[in-house]
Amino acid sequence: MRVLFELVIFDCDGVLVDSERLANQVFADILNEECGLSLTLADMFQFFVGHSSSQCMAIIETMIGKKPPNGLKERYETEINAALKSSVEKVAGIEKALAEISIPYCVASSGSHDKMRTTLGATGLLHYFKDKLHSTSEVKQGKPFPDVYLHAAKRMGIATASKCLVIEDSPLGVQGGVSAGMTVFGYAELMDKTRLIDAGAHHIFTDMACLNKEINSFAANTRDPSPRCSVGMTDC
Repeated sequence: MRVLFELVIFDCDGVLVDSERLANQVFADILNEECGLSLTLADMFQFFVGHSSSQCMAIIETMIGKKPPNGLKERYETEINAALKSSVEKVAGIEKALAEISIPYCVASSGSHDKMRTTLGATGLLHYFKDKLHSTSEVKQGKPFPDVYLHAAKRMGIATASKCLVIEDSPLGVQGGVSAGMTVFGYAELMDKTRLIDAGAHHIFTDMACLNKEINSFAANTRDPSPRCSVGMTDC
């Protein structure tokens, strides 16, 4: 089996921790109270998943036609972090995936270091990622720009972007990884796989427990990452 990748770069929310449903329901309730916006969970996934908190505030400003209420960002961050600390769970199969992957891995998230430590700590995953947490707060531009992925690769000692595999569950994240010149697997357990394919994902899978087999199969059947997307197996 030839080695195609030298580093796996995971997104955090929705990939390592099952936080997206919980966080976006809390956020939807806040937006209803503060801004009079009535948004479904599907709406939240369409408009906000993959964005940083600052990007979310800009989207809200566009939606309501004025600056968001004072303190909205702080309330958003405080209440979501509290909910995540008490209720978040790890993505099913992630510990099996981490145990089986034989190449180095790290995290590149739109969330802050505090948020990552909160969610990864609450789910017992933090010890896997000691000194391997990278945030868009450390770079000039967030997703869908490539900055955080290139930053993570550099910090992990990988000089060639094409040797990196990105695991993402949002179209913005997929776009960023592709822009960085990396191969991107779209994790479609919650997100519509068509949106991930349209964003440029090279491969789609739905079972995190099968990640190592997905990587090995992709590597065995791929000479060079192609824009044409493949769909993964269901059993592992």
